[in-house]
Amino acid sequence: MGALLSLPLLVLPSVGTLATFAASCCGAATCSAVCSACGKFQSSIATRIAYACILMINSIVAWLMLTPWALKKLEHLTLDYMAITCDGKQCYGYVAVQRVNFALGLFHLILSILLLGVKSSKDGRAGLQNGYWGPKIIIWLVLIVLSFLIPVSFFQVWGRYIAFIGAMLFVLLGLILLVDLAHTYAEYCLEKIETYDSRGWRFLLIGSTLGMYTASFAMTIIMYIFFAGSGCSMNQAAITVNLIVLLIISFISIHPSIQEYNPKAGLAQSAMVAIYCTYLTMSAVSMEPDDKSCNPLIRARGTRTASIVIGAIITMLTIAYTTTRAATQGIALSSSTTNHSYTKLHDSEEAEHSLIDQQPRSSRRQMRAEALRAAVEQGSLPASALDESDSETSSMTDARASKDDERSGTQYNYSLFHIIFLLATMWVATLLTQNMDDDGTEDFVAVGRTYWASWVKIVSAWVCYGIYGWSLVAPVVLPDRFDFS
Repeated sequence: MGALLSLPLLVLPSVGTLATFAASCCGAATCSAVCSACGKFQSSIATRIAYACILMINSIVAWLMLTPWALKKLEHLTLDYMAITCDGKQCYGYVAVQRVNFALGLFHLILSILLLGVKSSKDGRAGLQNGYWGPKIIIWLVLIVLSFLIPVSFFQVWGRYIAFIGAMLFVLLGLILLVDLAHTYAEYCLEKIETYDSRGWRFLLIGSTLGMYTASFAMTIIMYIFFAGSGCSMNQAAITVNLIVLLIISFISIHPSIQEYNPKAGLAQSAMVAIYCTYLTMSAVSMEPDDKSCNPLIRARGTRTASIVIGAIITMLTIAYTTTRAATQGIALSSSTTNHSYTKLHDSEEAEHSLIDQQPRSSRRQMRAEALRAAVEQGSLPASALDESDSETSSMTDARASKDDERSGTQYNYSLFHIIFLLATMWVATLLTQNMDDDGTEDFVAVGRTYWASWVKIVSAWVCYGIYGWSLVAPVVLPDRFDFS
């Protein structure tokens, strides 16, 4: 996966450089192999980690494309054939960022189409998801190279419209998953408390609720002190609105009408939504451009470059993790995949008569064993065939069980997984290029340090409050659609 980081060195190719380039193609395969070798990792987890690593590497490379140094090296690599220009003038990385992310997005789109309908690892196409890492890395790199042959006009339309829409869908999906996580966490703790009457679970639920509210109010106070000075009306409005909505949502969650229709609603869910939305607001004001002296973090000039680099890496790592979690959240994505160990025998109307129409997959092995016994009794096969069959079956079963956790059913929907990654590449491209400064005077560009990115985070917090508020009010407004009995 480090191949892209080695591209600038290909300007002066050498044996060592070419060897490094070839070896780096096995990066994802190595990651998957190492994860699979660990006892606590299963093949599906190793696969997800590998795809997350690819997304993170691709995002960092796209971010490096915003630097004048990378663009000059890129132009030199193509013997000045490819000049990075926008509307006839030089621009610093906009098109290059779009090209790199478009290539990875196309890679995931192709995989999504090829993996439609895969239900278990026994499907021959499942190998495209969990294996062939060397060829997949090569295809990814080839797509990046080919993307630089596409006219600039295509990426101006792609970046301004298509990628922008995909980025907003990605943000909205993340907010929906956050609200779903809040409800799932609180309901799981309540279930444990009701089942075991455990003080530990009760302490965890109450303690985490108080802790998240305390952190939310602490962040609010910090924002008022450092980011809401005189003349910072945008920050003052964002912080105040967040605080007011936080209090309103908390009150609604414990209102008697809400509790009557959904007794599991409460402050635990509100606390998780509150701390996340307060974090979004704090991130927005802390990443605001400092043209009005409202962001004291930018004035630390001595560590500016280091903070930008560390911030970019953390941002890309967070996006990769969030994308992987979102792509494998089967319930929220309405995945139809199940892990039942039974195979349907009939597709008729027998189910209406309560007839048993399922048969364990293990019966297939029993039928095979019975056939072997009959052959041995007739003298067609030696008696040792039974021992060999049993040992072979047990060894194959043990090996598959230890390495493959998806033989009976996939852990997540493969096609949806890659669609989410496609949206993630659009979000990265939009985050890096929306309202970017084209002067190219900085060695490194701060990720998300624009008013556009700040407002996306602020509005995202409001939308998250709205989604959570609707999840509370919906059972009251539409009681027939919900059943919390």
